[in-house]
Amino acid sequence: MIISASRRTDIPAFYATWFITRLKEGFVYVQNPMNLKQISNIPLNKEVVDCIVFWTKNAIPLISHLDAINRMGFRYYFLFTLNPYDNSIEKRVGDKKEIIKGFKKLSDTIGKERVIWRYDPVIINNNLSIEYHLRSFYKLSKLLSGYTSKCIFSYVDLYAKIKRRAQEIVGEIGIQNMHKIAYGFSEIAKEWNISLETCSEKIPLSQYGIQHASCIDKRTIEKITGYPLKGTNDKNQRPECGCMESIDIGAYNSCSHGCLYCYANTSDETVYKNIQLHTPSSPLLIGTPRAKNKITDRAVKLLKETQILLL
Repeated sequence: MIISASRRTDIPAFYATWFITRLKEGFVYVQNPMNLKQISNIPLNKEVVDCIVFWTKNAIPLISHLDAINRMGFRYYFLFTLNPYDNSIEKRVGDKKEIIKGFKKLSDTIGKERVIWRYDPVIINNNLSIEYHLRSFYKLSKLLSGYTSKCIFSYVDLYAKIKRRAQEIVGEIGIQNMHKIAYGFSEIAKEWNISLETCSEKIPLSQYGIQHASCIDKRTIEKITGYPLKGTNDKNQRPECGCMESIDIGAYNSCSHGCLYCYANTSDETVYKNIQLHTPSSPLLIGTPRAKNKITDRAVKLLKETQILLL
């Protein structure tokens, strides 16, 4: 089993204490986003967890817990989003200089191969031009060179909720502009020895040396675990997504970063309400189990390939 922590929220930034408690207690409850009365009981131990994939914009709160995670025998890597946007777009992400220090400290602690940089999403508008992104990508690539070996980027997706929330900030990116950005990014990435991939993009960019990414990546996990995997692609993601199947232990409407382009939050009001319900000792990320909940044990196992191939 691959644990995704999490596409729905930033567990390292906001819920590190809760997460470590879940690992120590050996299980986590996850609500069905489509039916909150339904709860899955997910075991968390090294006998069933192949790898944990962390998604974050700020890993600093979790770094002090990594030794404990290591002692429990879990394997993991980080997808670390670092964008050039200010608080008009990423309202509460925090001081980017401190976050970059955190990125470097994380890399020094676990190795650059396990810290994958995400420049996501690319937003174009009157203030954020192609030239702005090329300058920003160069600056960040220079700063992160030697601390990561891969960058995954994507162009902003105009979901309906994003259009409502950020109509004046987020605009369409034409195919021609996508190619200009891709070419520019590829030249910069080569200079700083960073491989470049795209996340869930239909547009082929292999002519620039850019491949389609798998953020929850089979090859990466096999390198970390030291054994082959037999998992399949995640059918719950978009067709363009190459990620392996995983179980996400986060909850929607629980991330405090307040990014205008976020698909996982409905509104600041809903997020604030949910945060008030968070209890670090609860098996649920948001709230506590109630009598009306139906709790079902999720059948999980290692994805380790045990079949012996005869040559």
